[in-house]
Amino acid sequence: ADHAMASARLKERTGAPNAIGEKVADIADLWRGFYNMPKAFDPARDFDRLFADGDSFKLGDLDVRVMLSTGHTMGSITYICGDAAFVHDTLMQPDSGTARADFPGGSTEELWNSLQAILALPGDTRLFIGHDYGADGRDEPEWEATVDKHRADNIHVKEGTAKEDYIATREERDATLSLPDRMLAVLQINLRGGRLPEAESDGAHYLKLPVDKF
Repeated sequence: ADHAMASARLKERTGAPNAIGEKVADIADLWRGFYNMPKAFDPARDFDRLFADGDSFKLGDLDVRVMLSTGHTMGSITYICGDAAFVHDTLMQPDSGTARADFPGGSTEELWNSLQAILALPGDTRLFIGHDYGADGRDEPEWEATVDKHRADNIHVKEGTAKEDYIATREERDATLSLPDRMLAVLQINLRGGRLPEAESDGAHYLKLPVDKF
């Protein structure tokens, strides 16, 4: 879970504010139910700013625009900066297609709509992805491709792909996937902005894991 704690550590060490999409409040509410922890998580406390779709902010001298990209989760976001867009877990590399949409709060149809919005960006926009698992036969990791490259070659959403075909392909694939290792642990830290739960009476921190819901 160390990567999930980066936000809190960076804020503590640098004093820089942290931010996330405003739909984190809905995600927190969803997972309170799954964990049976009705008082857990307070995004307004743990994040300095909650971004809405269309918001913008400065990163040094750079202007960044926020675009809600739901589907993989209900709060996924794309950040657009100049000719670059950081597309989170929406697209993979063209030879791998797109991200899954079967997590709680996810939606294959919403992911399709988000992908179409991303692919409507200028063709030379460089799309930086969140994960690359490597397609069959490719050994070297990749992390970016242009909108034009995805439109031409993405195995799930290239031009000419019908929405209903995409949904069928994505849902068939998702039905074969298991829950990612440690996801149920890491979420409890992510939803606290990278903070551990409050220490208990023995001074230690504990995570709660449902054993029969997933």
